[in-house]
Amino acid sequence: MKFKDIFLFSSFSIVSQKMRSFLTALGIGVGVLCVIFLTSMGQGLQDFIVGQFTQFGSNIIAVQPGKTQTLGAPMGIHGTMRPLSFGDAEAIEKLPLVEYSVPVSGANGEIENDTRLRRSLVVGTGADYDKIVGADTMLGQYLPKDNAKTPRSFVVLGPKMRDELFGNENPLGKAIRVNSQRFRIVGVLPPKGDFLGFDLDDAVYIPIAKFNTMFNKNGFQEIDVVHYDDATTEEVVASVKRLMISRHGGEDVTITTQADMLDSLGEIMKWLKFTVAAFGGISLLVGGVGIFTIMTVAVNERKSEIGILRAIGASQNRIRDVFLLESIFLSIFGAILGLLAGFLVINIALFIYPDLPIAIAWEYILYAVLISLFIGLLAGFLPARSASEMDPIEALRSD
Repeated sequence: MKFKDIFLFSSFSIVSQKMRSFLTALGIGVGVLCVIFLTSMGQGLQDFIVGQFTQFGSNIIAVQPGKTQTLGAPMGIHGTMRPLSFGDAEAIEKLPLVEYSVPVSGANGEIENDTRLRRSLVVGTGADYDKIVGADTMLGQYLPKDNAKTPRSFVVLGPKMRDELFGNENPLGKAIRVNSQRFRIVGVLPPKGDFLGFDLDDAVYIPIAKFNTMFNKNGFQEIDVVHYDDATTEEVVASVKRLMISRHGGEDVTITTQADMLDSLGEIMKWLKFTVAAFGGISLLVGGVGIFTIMTVAVNERKSEIGILRAIGASQNRIRDVFLLESIFLSIFGAILGLLAGFLVINIALFIYPDLPIAIAWEYILYAVLISLFIGLLAGFLPARSASEMDPIEALRSD
């Protein structure tokens, strides 16, 4: 038998059993579909988180109290032996490589005007925080550069907070109460979205000294440091570390760069994608069991065909190749079904939920297709070998 004959014979065997072939290939298709959709969700989530970290620029480092290893999330840790102070923030800003140094803290509080009340995020910041979050297009202005320790009672709203409290009205100049303390609105930030579970749009921003008095704090949760573009992050970290050691008498702060955060998150997301891909791989294994079962049944049903092929001179290797090729065809058909269904499901999901974080993880899709072909070859090997080793006389006697 020539390869052309084997190809036609195997193809005809699959086409003649359309429903059975479809259902067999469907198992592989479901596995490929799961891999595509789950890894695309994982890749989309990773891209979304990376976008959140990088939307404020790549030249930001965070100084947090306490010598601990953290992911550097804002609204950091308390309970250090020596809290971060206004003097620390001012000293850091005077470093040659540093452009801005902004203290930041956050907590939940009650925000209300004359008619509405919300409980949401209250952020205490310095006057340059708008430069960190890129608020060039904000309504009004950000907090003015008052005396850092005795600022005026001004507040800036996030856009969602403005909508909830004032609707379409212009809130500038109006007053609200934050934890029963009166503040006058001087600005509204542009939309920034969520950041590590904190909705920056549904928040109010007040001077850090007012925040500390309101929540009875004597330090900051972190100091965000913006360095000049021509300075390397390593140089800035080294200079900030030396400064804090000289001021605190020891290394009692944690300095986290965006690279540190992205590396940590990248490692987490890599394992997350691998895990969800493994779940899809289980479906591929189930599909492989289906191919093995159907091919075993096919060998038993087609004993007479095997006997005839052997009688007209087909070798054992050719008989094996016929059934191996059928198994591979089923896995290819299943992979194509999975690819089509996977991309269809992704498009439907994006149509229904346009903001859903989905990005195609092409490397995992390639792995899924290659693994499905390997599984098809492996699942068909034992039945194919069984067919090739069948006694031709006994095969011809079967009905």
